[in-house]
Amino acid sequence: MDRMRIEKRMGDSEEEEEIGRQQKQTLIDGVAERLLSGDLDSKIQAAIDIRNILRNSSVKIRSKFTAAAAVIQPLVSLLLSPNQHAAEVSLLALLTLAARNERNKVRIVTSGAVPPLVELLKFQNGRLRELAIAAILTLSAAAPNKLTIAASGAAPLLVQILSSGSVQGKVDAVTALHYLSSCTEATTPVIDARAVSPLIKLLKDCKKYSKFAEKTTALLEILSKSEEGQTAISNSDGGILTLVETIEDGSLVSTEHAVGALLSLCQSCRNKYRELILKEGAIPGLLRLTVEGTPEAQERARMLLDLLRDSPPEKRLASSVLERIAYDIAARVDGSDKAAETAKRLLQDMVHRSMELSLGHIQRRAASCTPSQIPPT
Repeated sequence: MDRMRIEKRMGDSEEEEEIGRQQKQTLIDGVAERLLSGDLDSKIQAAIDIRNILRNSSVKIRSKFTAAAAVIQPLVSLLLSPNQHAAEVSLLALLTLAARNERNKVRIVTSGAVPPLVELLKFQNGRLRELAIAAILTLSAAAPNKLTIAASGAAPLLVQILSSGSVQGKVDAVTALHYLSSCTEATTPVIDARAVSPLIKLLKDCKKYSKFAEKTTALLEILSKSEEGQTAISNSDGGILTLVETIEDGSLVSTEHAVGALLSLCQSCRNKYRELILKEGAIPGLLRLTVEGTPEAQERARMLLDLLRDSPPEKRLASSVLERIAYDIAARVDGSDKAAETAKRLLQDMVHRSMELSLGHIQRRAASCTPSQIPPT
């Protein structure tokens, strides 16, 4: 008897789900019809209804909605409307369709959404511009879209937003630029040296271990590969110091990018950048990075330390040699079984001692300055 009741409940549930699907499909078809052939007010309401229908729907429903109703193209057309409310509701509907759906992201771009979005990035209307930034960010996450967006002229506008946008706008702009910078098909760099100063300021003000810092330092490392970018980093207020601080306080990812940027500077012209990097107290953080960083960060830190040493290249004590000496000492003291652990502890002690010496040097230099000579913090 219990089994029969359970089967009946299951049957009722399936029937209710099918009725719900049919009702939703009828609603979808009606909304699509209004969006395709209604007047402007009807289209605006249809765009609002699309967002409301799909806001809590599954990816499957989003795909089915798009395929059955072909709503993306009319929504993109609505972006071009001089009516700002129409542009806003169409943007919100497109963002809802794109969420967690790679195919819809590609469809939106192939339907011609990028040029009107670029125009909206120029708006002084904060709401519309921020929605356009969010849309560029969302669409640029799909690999097939990157080249189209990179070639659209969106990047220079995103760079401007790094200086003039809201906090959320700046965060979204950095993320969008980070996505676009990985576009290997682009014939010209996505960003240029004009991005350095706002990126340095953003990195200076954020938590160095945050995901935002990881994206920001990744962009700065890319910019450090060009002569213009190198000059911009060294000329920016606190540019090199901010990268040094990131090496000291950043996550594994952001420290790897930060040391990569400083290494690019020093490799490009050791005589020009060596003293600038040393002056900001980079040695302790670099020594620690040779022990605690990712394998790539460790190698970069060793290479930069070798470039920063005062002795000629042929007489420098390479970081790998330093590690080998520590390992040999540890093996003689504790045996080969514990040598690796002891060597790591020895190197950490060296880092700590180096930091104490560096701090003492800074304190002595500060004490010898008159108040007018001490730079502001």
